[in-house]
Amino acid sequence: MGVLTAVSGVAGSGKSSLIQGCLPLAYPDTIIIDQNLARGSRRSNTATYTGILDAVRKAFAKANDVDAALFSANSKGACPDCNGLGVIYTDLAHLDPMITTCETCEGKRFLPEVLEHHLRGKSIAEVYEMSISDAVGFFTEPAIARILGGLDDVGLGYLTLGQPLSTLSGGERQRLKLAAELGKKGNIYVLDEPTTGLHMNDVDTLIGLFDRLVDAGSSVIVIEHNLDVISRADWVIDLGPGAGQDGGTIQFEGVPADLAKAKHSLTGQHLAARF
Repeated sequence: MGVLTAVSGVAGSGKSSLIQGCLPLAYPDTIIIDQNLARGSRRSNTATYTGILDAVRKAFAKANDVDAALFSANSKGACPDCNGLGVIYTDLAHLDPMITTCETCEGKRFLPEVLEHHLRGKSIAEVYEMSISDAVGFFTEPAIARILGGLDDVGLGYLTLGQPLSTLSGGERQRLKLAAELGKKGNIYVLDEPTTGLHMNDVDTLIGLFDRLVDAGSSVIVIEHNLDVISRADWVIDLGPGAGQDGGTIQFEGVPADLAKAKHSLTGQHLAARF
């Protein structure tokens, strides 16, 4: 408890079965951050999932002294041809739908008169296209800035506020869910291979976030193959020796430096070769 634990082992060795199957029985409050997001509509995006869109609309309404509903892609300010989606979906029987940019609003989602209203020089359409990293420096409203800061902390600064959830990878989905949990103390977090598809710099950022969560009093358990994460964990549980019926046995439990000396562990052998 109170440390960063990496659970390693070959694919199929029982890592997820142990942590996701057994751990919650002993600790019911465990927060398992998986790759599944709440199923949403075609309108679901980064801003709607995190809940900042309501605050953004209110900020625009206050700055322009108009109705906040004008800045909703579901309401009276939306482009009537694409219904505020910015794109037109054409269903093609058994094929994936064809997606084309709406010619009326040119993908901006809103009526021209709505786009005339600005917040600190930006229209609502420009805010939708803004990256999270840029939005961190743009929004001064505390409720918005706090959530954006969390998204940036988990390495999602490159996503746009209007990015559809359907375009996110599994790792991005996990980090989006993790960002929503930040700020809570004393929790047990479980993440299953959150570094999948990440650049090395982003992996380093994510490990730094795990360290901050631990420093704040939380416990972080990561099921991972990434040797950078394993080597920087406080504690490692290695399963094996093989997969399926050959798995399910703890091969090693201890600090990473000792795992590198454990010649009977496949993870230990790779860790030793790396360092």
